[in-house]
Amino acid sequence: MISSDPASTAVNGVIEQSWLQEACILFNDSHVINYEIDRTNAKHFLDAASMIFLLGGDTIKQNQFIHEYDLIQSIQQSDAIVLGASAGAINMSSSWLCSPNMGYNVTTSTIFQGVALNYFSMLSHFNLEQHMHVVKQELASFSEEIPIYLSNKDCALRVQGDQFDIFGDVYLYSNRNMTKLPETKSFATNFSPPL
Repeated sequence: MISSDPASTAVNGVIEQSWLQEACILFNDSHVINYEIDRTNAKHFLDAASMIFLLGGDTIKQNQFIHEYDLIQSIQQSDAIVLGASAGAINMSSSWLCSPNMGYNVTTSTIFQGVALNYFSMLSHFNLEQHMHVVKQELASFSEEIPIYLSNKDCALRVQGDQFDIFGDVYLYSNRNMTKLPETKSFATNFSPPL
């Protein structure tokens, strides 16, 4: 598990592990990668992992940590299943927009480079119904550069090769066009990681 606040031991992945346990997905061993783990051991844990989970929380801190520890290549080249919850889902993106209008405590909008597991951007865990006009306006130009998947709570996007599976309310914003994506029925019977 890759922390979203690597300076804090309070971000320990207990909640995320409970989600997996509810789905009867259990592990013999797990590790939280944060500043208590040195870079060499962090990469060793990623190389040996059967699952990599980018935890939810602070998107910016997690992004900075992933770059600082040079973990992107290890994640990209891993044979492990890679999951992300909220901040972690956003950081799985190729790139993402960090903006004060999207709830970030920043003064100017900035494009952050993510792990780039696939060529798209992700905006997760956002109250779309109340802020759709803000989302469309803020991400309009960015949507011309890269497809953006937007989601609320209790939904997931699963990508395996060229196959995209949808669970819950997920939207695609591409070239300034917003489309609500239909759920993939087969996905509901399989493990559906929360975003």
